[in-house]
Amino acid sequence: MENFFKVKEHGSNVKTELLAGLTTFMAMAYILMVNAGMFSNLGVVSYNAIYIATAISAVVGTFLMAFLANLPLGLASGMGLNAFFVYTVCFTFGLSYANALILVLLDGIIFIILTVTGVRAKLFAAIPDCVRIAIPAGIGLFIAFLGLQNSGLVVDDQATLVNLVSFNLLNGNATWATIMPLLVTIFSLIIIAVLSAKKIKGSVLWGILGGTGIYYVLGFTVPGFYNNFWEGKSLNPFEAFSEWGTQAFGKIFTEGFDFSHYLANHTQAELIIVIATSALAFCMVDMFDTLGTLYGACARGGMLDENGQVPNFEKAMLSDAIATCAGAVCGTSTVTTFVESSSGVAEGGRTGLSSLTTGILFFIAMFLSPIASLIPGNATAAALIYVGVLMMGCVTDIDWKDVTVAVPAFLTIAFMSFTYNISYGIAFGLISYIFIKLFTGRVKEIKAFTWVIAILFTLMFFLTH
Repeated sequence: MENFFKVKEHGSNVKTELLAGLTTFMAMAYILMVNAGMFSNLGVVSYNAIYIATAISAVVGTFLMAFLANLPLGLASGMGLNAFFVYTVCFTFGLSYANALILVLLDGIIFIILTVTGVRAKLFAAIPDCVRIAIPAGIGLFIAFLGLQNSGLVVDDQATLVNLVSFNLLNGNATWATIMPLLVTIFSLIIIAVLSAKKIKGSVLWGILGGTGIYYVLGFTVPGFYNNFWEGKSLNPFEAFSEWGTQAFGKIFTEGFDFSHYLANHTQAELIIVIATSALAFCMVDMFDTLGTLYGACARGGMLDENGQVPNFEKAMLSDAIATCAGAVCGTSTVTTFVESSSGVAEGGRTGLSSLTTGILFFIAMFLSPIASLIPGNATAAALIYVGVLMMGCVTDIDWKDVTVAVPAFLTIAFMSFTYNISYGIAFGLISYIFIKLFTGRVKEIKAFTWVIAILFTLMFFLTH
């Protein structure tokens, strides 16, 4: 293995690579529970089925990164893209779970073509810097909002649309049974923050596990909490594989091309526009996320080459694209390179031996689904909120003093979170950028492909929304 991955040549050793791989897994493992919990909201696929789909796609993607690109990076279903899949494509646009998997497959195929042909660079250059930089922040705020809603801390309010849930025990609006899970989310978030501040490896995972412990300890204080606790639960890990095989695996081929449910209330033109714009949104977010992670993680570890480029860059992008296609077949959303991989790089990981270790640990985790299913949604909600915190950091790179930059960036962030839709944020960022540049006499700064993308989004608004 040392010779295959050229560990010594990269200034590392086997022990360091193994520890780095373990660190990356600890930082990424939360995605197994969070992704499964998010997809289970669809009602057509179970927690266990998506848990297995997430684990298998993570294994495939991370192994590809190890053997094809020889980089110490982990891959799994991307945060933000999974929310876009569930809450925008399925709930807002009205496509089915299997239909949405088609869009993920298109994302992977497009990504492969763009990578092989070199068009990827032109597409990346067409997105204005102010919008590109703002995308992670918008996704982060959106994800944090989902976490606040999933935990029950933020609730629907007819007067203000959103409001804080009641903690009032005196007037009967709240009881200890309703407040206890909310406190679990708050405590879990505090644990994650404290452990992160102390540089503890896997702080998000430990925060989720700590919150789970608090949840079950406090459960003794809630009357009837443990009544029929084991009903419907099983400690057999192979039942999860069975659910995955019947509910998720291959659904893209057996049901994905059946759009009759959508067409019952929409026209074929609307369907074409939704598919085109959604696939584009999947591809753009996936591309920017992967590019940012590759450069960020490799720069942190001093792994960039003499030209400041990521080593084996095209192979790394290809690994990501192939993994996305595999994820679609398995039944989960877009697979992307995780920014949490930076934790393993910080521990000294420099080669694919590190990511191979991470992939093996994801494989082992597939057989722990019965344990993972015991983790409450209030604990994983804290992870969503914290991921939002991490993704907001890019706003410091936006020139807020330049209005032509600040407005598109702000609209990108605001529309993602306030409209519950990632693609709407990208659309309003691009469209506002074009109009501001146009009316300030700087039309030459607008690239040709930027116009094309903006027109596609405009058609989506006028024909489908």
